[in-house]
Amino acid sequence: MIRDLLGPPMAAVDLFDDPDGVMLFPEEEEHIARAVDKRRKEFTTGRHCARTALAELGFPPVPLLPGPKREPTWPEGVVGSITHCKGYRAAAVGRKSEVWTVGIDAEPNEPTPDGVLEAIAVPGELARMGELRAAGDKVAWDRLLFSAKEAVYKAWFPLARTWLGFEDAEVAINPDDGTFTARILVEPPVVDGVALDGFTGRWLAREGFVVTAIAVPAR
Repeated sequence: MIRDLLGPPMAAVDLFDDPDGVMLFPEEEEHIARAVDKRRKEFTTGRHCARTALAELGFPPVPLLPGPKREPTWPEGVVGSITHCKGYRAAAVGRKSEVWTVGIDAEPNEPTPDGVLEAIAVPGELARMGELRAAGDKVAWDRLLFSAKEAVYKAWFPLARTWLGFEDAEVAINPDDGTFTARILVEPPVVDGVALDGFTGRWLAREGFVVTAIAVPAR
């Protein structure tokens, strides 16, 4: 599914299960040594997807350890993002010379628990939720909003290196063409002289999941 949202020059790989025999690097094993089985499977398959995607771009397999905010650390010259939820794992990578940043997220296509929407949405998003729900009930629009905001954060952090809360971005989902826009409500990062005060992304709902992706081309 993630390939349908991110074409060239990105490389993207996803899996719906956890394959047997996937090996981690010793450094990764040390990091995950005390993790519960669920976390170990997410971590292992996510790294497997990421290394498979890196191989498509011609990069050799390397350890992909978490950074200070649990974000994956990538080889020099690479940007990337990893996501996982029950029944789905995915990774997307690109060359920094071609892509400034990327953020992907996947969630089950089912409503969020009570209270979550009110906790993550700004007033404009809450106002549009009724319109989205009127567009059809095959998409859990509140969960899609959550996923889009996760993708926004993943695209934001490598550039700004600062926290971005749910209340710090306003997302507008287009129910007709599978796109969304995000307006950053705090001081934006400046990359090559350009203030990144928003993102444009794509979404889809398929196979019981909602998936969102942002990729900002290098200028």
